[in-house]
Amino acid sequence: MTNTIETLSALVGFPTLAGGPNLDLMGWLQQRLSDLGAHVRVMPGTDANRINLWAKLGPDGPDGILLSAHEDVVPVAGQAWTTDPFRLREGDGKLFGRGSVDMKGFLACMVTAAETASRLTLRRPLHLAISHDEEIGCVGVRPMLQAMAAEGFRARACIVGEPTGLVIATGHKGKVAVRVTCQGQAAHSANPGLGVNAIGMAAAMVAEVEAVAAWLAEQGVRDKAYAVPHGTAQVGTISGGTALNIVPAEASLAFEIRFPAGEDYEALLIRLRDRAAAIAAARGGAISIAVTNAYPGLAEPETSPAVALATLAGGSTHFTKLDFGTEAGLFRDMLGLPSVVCGPGSIDRAHKPDEFITRDELAAGDAFLTRVVESLV
Repeated sequence: MTNTIETLSALVGFPTLAGGPNLDLMGWLQQRLSDLGAHVRVMPGTDANRINLWAKLGPDGPDGILLSAHEDVVPVAGQAWTTDPFRLREGDGKLFGRGSVDMKGFLACMVTAAETASRLTLRRPLHLAISHDEEIGCVGVRPMLQAMAAEGFRARACIVGEPTGLVIATGHKGKVAVRVTCQGQAAHSANPGLGVNAIGMAAAMVAEVEAVAAWLAEQGVRDKAYAVPHGTAQVGTISGGTALNIVPAEASLAFEIRFPAGEDYEALLIRLRDRAAAIAAARGGAISIAVTNAYPGLAEPETSPAVALATLAGGSTHFTKLDFGTEAGLFRDMLGLPSVVCGPGSIDRAHKPDEFITRDELAAGDAFLTRVVESLV
């Protein structure tokens, strides 16, 4: 337990904001894992300053177990932290720091699991995958998974350690993020009929997204295992115009759709593209729709070897599904790995000032991964 807290303290000390460089932290992890006898590979990331790591302990073989964590964290700007967010602080059994629960806590437990594995004779391999830029759409892990897929990587199960309170999540929603750009025609506002109001077109598109949200809630795929038992759609940002007395020539908005397994989000995008074309034609402007990011959901059967492993290791005997996204769907889709999400701590504390994980939660994470490692002996 002491080693795990020390590791977490070191990890929190690296301000690895999503979208920024991570070479210092990854170099530290590479050395730490190499010292434990792991075979560590630097894997491709999104650019030269953002890399992924893949480590293996034990023999080669297709029947190993993969543990996965991302090292990036969300920003602290504008948040009222009571202490330095990048210096781990303990108080009343709580360990405060940015990323402590999401998800450097599980990453620290992974390092402790590697220490445990290094003292044992494993009959099957333990793999550790450490990714970047999960917080901005699960973009960083993809080059690593593409490389591992090209090598034909196989494993018996994958556990992604996002904070679930060690409740086993067999599913999470997928997401598609979309940008809408409206092109109108500028004119003096004293005679707006000479122009085409791009903000007016954007407002019409907001209404269309809200109509999709209503359809998802009323007629979309339903799954009661989710806290929100249906898909959702919402506009997150909107901008446009240059001055009050100018008919705006340009406007844009961004929206997302989150969807459970079985929902045909592509059909919803076709519907929105058709409505955009009709709105643009009626108003004499142009509207373009571009997908900026998408990741798949996860729908793991309860008979999966990943579920069996997590249950054996001490995860909950009941299951849940997550409204937020994780990399587990990508491990499932790109590598074909049976995957679950299960890790210590609560997602309710993530992305907030004075984020924390408790000592007890970290200890439970260590015990959980110790049993995972022992299953490889």
